[in-house]
Amino acid sequence: MQRDEFMARVKQATAAGRAYQVALNPLATADQSYVGGGVDPIATFLSEWRLVGGFGERVPNADAVFEYLTQVLSKHTVRKTLLWRHPVLESLGIAHWLQNRGIEVLHWDDIERMAASERREPTFAADFGITGVDWAVAETGSLAVCARAGGRGRSVSLLPPLHAAILTPSQIVPDLFDLFRELGVEHEEQGLPSNVTLITGPSKTGDIQLKLTTGVHGPGEVHAIVVEGL
Repeated sequence: MQRDEFMARVKQATAAGRAYQVALNPLATADQSYVGGGVDPIATFLSEWRLVGGFGERVPNADAVFEYLTQVLSKHTVRKTLLWRHPVLESLGIAHWLQNRGIEVLHWDDIERMAASERREPTFAADFGITGVDWAVAETGSLAVCARAGGRGRSVSLLPPLHAAILTPSQIVPDLFDLFRELGVEHEEQGLPSNVTLITGPSKTGDIQLKLTTGVHGPGEVHAIVVEGL
């Protein structure tokens, strides 16, 4: 292979690996790095989230949440769902709604009570994972998901090929600096969680040839539903 041909292929692979490229914010400088979430943090969060390949909407109430989930389920074959125990999900009645559609629901705290040797099969068999969030970051379009005892395992957002997070506007912080501040407050009050995962769009990985692949190390499709009426 000639040098020019080799360099052309490298250039082509590099360009292909820049899918969902997000323009740099000129305000994010060393001297002035706080960007914030703008006048409408929900809109900023969803805009940034979509730019990196996520799907999502702001919805007014519970009925609209179920309408959104119905559209998601119409495009996928979902037989088993992993579900967090979370106040937002409990208030919406997500488990009951899924069961009425004939979908098996596995709450993560039930998985936690199983023997370690029994957890693998039901966990890896799930088609869909539904979680709440601890926070979302408007600036970067990221979900901050903390692993906690009592039904909030990180596997629910990482193992199924399809993931949906349901959150409220009060859980959206303007900037990544605000997230660190919240984690600092939590550390002072009750200690940091064992794991904090920042989810920014679907799982993506680039190999040594800079070929971007989606859905290898986590969900290939992710949804964020912001419910304003809770």
